Amino acid sequence: MPPQRPEVGMGKALVAHHYWARVGGGELVVAAVAVSLERMGKDPVLVSPFYFDPAKYTEWFGIDLTRYEVVRGRFKLNMFGLYSRLITWMPVKDALKSYRPEVVFIDSSNYAPLIKDRNRGFKLIEYIHFPLEAYQTMQDPAVMERYSRFPMNLYWWGYMKLMKRYIRPDPFESADLVLANSSWTADVVRQTYGEVPYVLNPPIPPNMEVVSFPRRFEERARQVTMLGRFSEEKRYHWVISELFPLLLKDVPDARLRIFGGIGGRTSRSYFERLSRMVSRLSLEGKVELIPNAPRSAINESMDSSRAFLHAMINEHWGIAVAEAMARGIPVVAHRSGGTWSDILARGAYGMGFESAEEASGALAKLLTDEEEWKRYSAPQRMMDFTIDKFHARFSECVDKIRR
Repeated sequence: MPPQRPEVGMGKALVAHHYWARVGGGELVVAAVAVSLERMGKDPVLVSPFYFDPAKYTEWFGIDLTRYEVVRGRFKLNMFGLYSRLITWMPVKDALKSYRPEVVFIDSSNYAPLIKDRNRGFKLIEYIHFPLEAYQTMQDPAVMERYSRFPMNLYWWGYMKLMKRYIRPDPFESADLVLANSSWTADVVRQTYGEVPYVLNPPIPPNMEVVSFPRRFEERARQVTMLGRFSEEKRYHWVISELFPLLLKDVPDARLRIFGGIGGRTSRSYFERLSRMVSRLSLEGKVELIPNAPRSAINESMDSSRAFLHAMINEHWGIAVAEAMARGIPVVAHRSGGTWSDILARGAYGMGFESAEEASGALAKLLTDEEEWKRYSAPQRMMDFTIDKFHARFSECVDKIRR
């Protein structure tokens, strides 16, 4: 993506994120923020507790980060990713001394040690993907799905215990500007702190084409595509063991393709568990698990499928859903979270479900009913989520702290 002409004189802006070395929605947001801050006349500095390669962002998202200065650790992270959120403040503290920034953007709530540095004169922006501290009082199915059993329950307990030491007390008192990724997340923040943050939806990647003329219904197979890292909260195991067998009763020739990233040991273990499940249920040839696939293969599957399924409960945003819609494939998603509230607009642009029976019925309609398929093939919806729209909304929010 070419550099944009600055609007005003340059000043340093730190963009801090806990784990830059993977491809996901959080990484897309911080990359887009760096580009937007540059457009606003700032000089972004990327801050990370661990080593990462900025050149990867051109491949992943079509965003060139190589022109920015970087403050990063020397070690790579292969596990304990959740705990990295606890130390994001550490390289920021060092960078404050070196750069004397005008702006610090951080998407972690664990920055209490930075509050006493506010006398350095910078404006602090906190972006909330989800307030993890809210889990101290609320029961979330996605969290229970992944962290309810040994040894992951100990992993989660340890994080929540340590978080109390580093979390800022109240985002609206600690930061100059508080942003949230969806109206659903913003409402959880309101329930937790009594105030509502500004909603700044993530953009779609600049290298993700919004297809003007999607492949037609009759040119597609009775195939369902899923996309997201191989992680338990994505509920691929539920789809394979409960949902898909129901769908086969109505659409015997249906096929399911699951694309997912495998990074560390946990995702590899989950992938192997799913592979065994496919074999045990005799679904070989009907269910395909595809790890670490290139974007071209994912796009081809979306273009040749009649439905996209997102099974996670309380997905905070859902970049995979946005990418699917950009290619014109109708979406079926759980009736919860930011995916349902902001991307699908509570059913205006996609179909929702709460049970396996509902999900199966919705998928069956999309696989067999051309009129129903046309109703929910809505790539134009994604024109509201381009990086230019993201920049315009982010600029409006930043203007509020300039006054």
